[in-house]
Amino acid sequence: MTEKPKLVQDDPWLEPQQGAIERRMRQFDDALAAIESSSKSLATYATGHKYVGIHFHPTTNTWTVREWAPAAQAVSLIGDFNNWNRDSHPLTGSDSGVWKLELPGDALVHGQKVKLHIVGADGSRRDRIPACIRRAVQDPTTHDYCGQIWNTPKPYVWKNEFDPATITAPLIYESHVGMGGEEPRVHTYREFADTVLPRISKLGYNTLQMMAVQEHPYYGSFGYHVSSFFAPCSRFGTPEDLKYLIDSAHGLGIAVLLDVVHSHAVKNMAEGLNNFDGSGHQYFHDGPLGDHPGWDSKCFDYGRPEVRQFLLSNIRYWLEEFRFDGFRFDGVTSMLYYSRGMKSFGSYDDYFGGDADENAILYLKLANKLIQEIKPGAISIGEDMSGMPGLCRPIADGGVGFSFRLAMGIPDYWIKLLKHSRDEDWDMGELWGILANRRHGEATIAYAESHDQALVGDKTLAFWLMDKDMYWHMGKKDPNPVIERGIAMHKLIRLVTLVLGGEGWLTFMGNEFGHPEWLDFPREGNGWSYHYCRRQWSLVDNPDLKYGWLAEFDRELMEFAKNTNLLTTPPAQNLYIDNGQKIIVAERANLIFVFNFSVGNSVFGYPIHVPGLETRELVLDTDTVITGGHGRIDHAFDYPVDEHGVMKVYTPSRSGLVFAKRQGPPA
Repeated sequence: MTEKPKLVQDDPWLEPQQGAIERRMRQFDDALAAIESSSKSLATYATGHKYVGIHFHPTTNTWTVREWAPAAQAVSLIGDFNNWNRDSHPLTGSDSGVWKLELPGDALVHGQKVKLHIVGADGSRRDRIPACIRRAVQDPTTHDYCGQIWNTPKPYVWKNEFDPATITAPLIYESHVGMGGEEPRVHTYREFADTVLPRISKLGYNTLQMMAVQEHPYYGSFGYHVSSFFAPCSRFGTPEDLKYLIDSAHGLGIAVLLDVVHSHAVKNMAEGLNNFDGSGHQYFHDGPLGDHPGWDSKCFDYGRPEVRQFLLSNIRYWLEEFRFDGFRFDGVTSMLYYSRGMKSFGSYDDYFGGDADENAILYLKLANKLIQEIKPGAISIGEDMSGMPGLCRPIADGGVGFSFRLAMGIPDYWIKLLKHSRDEDWDMGELWGILANRRHGEATIAYAESHDQALVGDKTLAFWLMDKDMYWHMGKKDPNPVIERGIAMHKLIRLVTLVLGGEGWLTFMGNEFGHPEWLDFPREGNGWSYHYCRRQWSLVDNPDLKYGWLAEFDRELMEFAKNTNLLTTPPAQNLYIDNGQKIIVAERANLIFVFNFSVGNSVFGYPIHVPGLETRELVLDTDTVITGGHGRIDHAFDYPVDEHGVMKVYTPSRSGLVFAKRQGPPA
């Protein structure tokens, strides 16, 4: 290369790693060239799902069944259509490892259940679900999963066009369809579309992130032990129902992201891909490298071209068939390193040494390029806690090509503070350092909490702040110091995280109004109960309860972020940190932010040095009565700036204030 990669130019500390970065760039260029040589384009290459699988051809009125199982000794199609006869419909093998069977058009019917019977390289005989099956269903009596022929006579007719490029700063509402309702049961795609989407729109979120969409046999895995990668989870309805949900979101101006799981797969052989052809290493690494030590699952072999094509085809499928607007890639840290990221990261050598899985990095680059080819402007978010340099930089700069990374350290920090420190012991300098710490030029999704904190065994921010008092003192006519402190801190934490933490925002459904308790899926340990596997919307809908205060503040916060274009501006600048009085003053988007974390120290006439001499006005206040505060600030008051650039404000304890340059005549 004639000059340093831009990633290195922008960060001199990366100069010792320049060779490794350039090798990754060459690896990508070579792989892309090989793909384009054989398939003309990356998009064409990512059509494996249109070749492999069970497909009906209306022009010839025939079915084609293909399956990649290179080491298998024999493959046959079984199902309702042949009374599950393992001998009557064998597939024919080929040198490419793809087995094939052709059937007349009346051989298979929409809704019939099917499997493949595979005689593996190891001599095993197992009934398996086709790898690219579009729908898998579970028998309610035997609990056995089967593939299902899905050739509906009434395909979904899309109503709304949507361009994800219109979302410049994602305000993400992370959701799980199954727990989207109040009743203790599994809820559906259509129920979510009709009842939850309007709530998301009213709150002001512009992006929906959907969890647990890819088919998974164990409900309690939260959708992260995927078995059928091309099949929408049948617990929640049909593929057409999912399309209805996405179409409805687009009609409300909401982008929809799939929480895609390409970091690992369920190890179950009855439902998933593990040991599919009997070789032990078809889709996954052989030996210990193929087993995830922390997740009890299988790890993909990204160095195998057929595996990369399978996963890339999966990306294209979800973008085109269901019109998703992008992805949140789960478990990226586990993909990036052979150690699965289960180590400390103390130097740049940890990112570019022998532990880095260069084939996984290549796959992620190809995936991000493909996403933009198929749907320009689509959103791609990487869940990485290691801090891999360049994860969210363009591929041409030496990066991996994600649009955003998740600020995973921030929620962990809040939980640590609430769990181990008194409010009066919080260090404002440390707090600033944690929230504002992110790599130059790499956009970040900030969040105070997600589904991780809501799971059983942990607590949401609201529960850490208010705990058991939420059971007894959430009535608006019931004053309580624990609840008062909790509501004030809940709002303050969300505001300061939004302002300092990134270029996007995320919350998990219900957390915006302080949903009590935890999430727990039906399992043997809780008597297979759905009691904690739901969202109690009646709490926020009840005008007599305090939950509505938190929801109203969240709505104001999202409106403020959009109206000011806050998250599309450069990171916040530190104007002043007053650790003694627990005050942080910052500037972002020409706005002045005053965060007062003091337990009881409200300061009158607090002097703030601000850029410019324009008079300012208060535009956001966490202490308003309508959001559960004390209303200690007069919003009609103007804030002049003297000739020395000093503005004096009243900063109440446990509050956040935002000042903008005054628009219009004086108050």
